[in-house]
Amino acid sequence: MSHSSSSTSSHGSVKSYVTGLLLSLVLTVIPFAVVMGGALSTATTVVVIAITAVLQILVQLVMFMHMNTKADEGWNVMSFVFTLTILVLVVGGSLWIMQHLHLNMMIG
Repeated sequence: MSHSSSSTSSHGSVKSYVTGLLLSLVLTVIPFAVVMGGALSTATTVVVIAITAVLQILVQLVMFMHMNTKADEGWNVMSFVFTLTILVLVVGGSLWIMQHLHLNMMIG
């Protein structure tokens, strides 16, 4: 049984998986080292963690989930964008509500 080129293009090679693994490890070690080192301010530490988290998500999606913008996989990208939109609305709305509740509940 032979595999067509379309079925092999949806799966990664060993090289892409190893690259993804190494990138994931580096993006995990960086925030760990920043937190354990304690040399940076709290705001800078949070920014480093947030940036490496976003990069980690992108590495996982591209290298392991094989998400790309090809026309035949457009629905995957559209559903991902929709999910991100809902996530941002829910998390952002929740933080906004909690912030206003905190401000309104402050005594004196």
